[in-house]
Amino acid sequence: MTTPLFGRVLTAMVTPFAPDGTVDFDVAIQIAEHLVAGGSDGLVLAGSTGEGSSLTDTEKLELFACIAGAVQVPVLAGSTSADTARSVALTSQVAATGATGVLATTPAYSRPSQAGIAAHLAAVAECTELPVMLYDIPSRTGRKIAASTAIDLVRAHSNIIALKDASGDLASAAHLKAVLGDALDLYSGDDALLLPFMAIGAVGIVSVASHWAGREFATIVDCVERGDWATARCVNERLATSCAFESSEAYPNPMPSKAALRALGINAGQCRLPHPPSDATLDANADQVVATLRAARG
Repeated sequence: MTTPLFGRVLTAMVTPFAPDGTVDFDVAIQIAEHLVAGGSDGLVLAGSTGEGSSLTDTEKLELFACIAGAVQVPVLAGSTSADTARSVALTSQVAATGATGVLATTPAYSRPSQAGIAAHLAAVAECTELPVMLYDIPSRTGRKIAASTAIDLVRAHSNIIALKDASGDLASAAHLKAVLGDALDLYSGDDALLLPFMAIGAVGIVSVASHWAGREFATIVDCVERGDWATARCVNERLATSCAFESSEAYPNPMPSKAALRALGINAGQCRLPHPPSDATLDANADQVVATLRAARG
């Protein structure tokens, strides 16, 4: 079984903040080491879970270098924004940090056409020699990367090798994978859809709940690769509460992940605005989710 370049279970890592609001790099290393020990074989930094939209470019580069130097697994740098010029300027500096690759997200808010999305992502791919993972998350960006757009990008740019699909559109993802085959490593970007995505050819997942349930996600992926779907379904059922907990209207991602880390004894701090501080209800829920999962492991 060939391991994909970026790994099979990647965690979209939170960015910890100190009480004064600055990035806490020491805790970031602690979290990264915890994730690797817990089953993650790749890390994604400064994505939506990592509050990338609230980080400065300097903070991002320092975070990429810090974590790339601290762990021995692939590190993907979330170096893009809705501003194409800024995305190119930052992405062109990522290789110097030691990161393994780049996470290139559909531009948010501006809602460009498919031609605009393609031009934006092409500009990012062309400014670096690092491998690129596209990130399709229309719930945050307002636009989906059409399958035809992704196919054209992969065929035109040899360093675009992966797609994190958080669109929930299995039919589109299946078509994409059928056309591109091994030229594209497909990842589920939704924890609750890991099994159906693997059924259509995904190589793994970029997960949020793996902050506290990495062992379960690694087991599911391993079981599917071995053809043991019965065990995979059983473990997947164990994750239902975690998948429901990781984001909600009252407590959107990444607030629950930071609460879960606190339940595990890792103080990731609070989120930056516009996410508000946590409260006693969220922390109590996190304690229960973590304890229930631990009990289920036996």
